[in-house]
Amino acid sequence: DFEAFLALLPSAVDGRKLRHALDVRHESFATPAFLALARRYGGVPVHTDSPKFPAIADAQADFAYLRLMRSQSDVPTGYTPEAIAQWAQGVRDWTSGERPRDVFVYFINGAKERAPAGAMALLAQLGLQV
Repeated sequence: DFEAFLALLPSAVDGRKLRHALDVRHESFATPAFLALARRYGGVPVHTDSPKFPAIADAQADFAYLRLMRSQSDVPTGYTPEAIAQWAQGVRDWTSGERPRDVFVYFINGAKERAPAGAMALLAQLGLQV
C-alpha cells in the first residue's frame, strides 16, 4: 500500500528533480525494507528527535531531513550547547567524506520561541554566518 503512494509522488517538476521527506511516525517503518523502498522513490524518512516518535535514519540516503523536537523553553537556545554540538557533528558527518550529502535541519517543537536561537546556535557551531 505504501509503495502505491510513493509511486504517485512526482520525481520531477518543470525539469527539477524532487526528493521527498517521509514523516513516518511509527516504529514499524524502522526496517531495511522500508528504507530501500523509500530510496527507490527518492525519499528519506524524517529523522525525528522526539520522545514520541522513532528516530529513523538512512545512512544510504542521498540527503537527510532532521526534525529537532526536544527544545526546552528554559534553555535559551532550546537545546543545551552540548546537544547543539552533537547535532553539528552529525551534520558535518553527513556533509563530508566520500559521499557528501545535503542535510536539512528544522527546529520544530513545543518551545517554538527557542527555535530561531537554536537554529542560529547550530549554524554558529557549523561555522556558518548567522
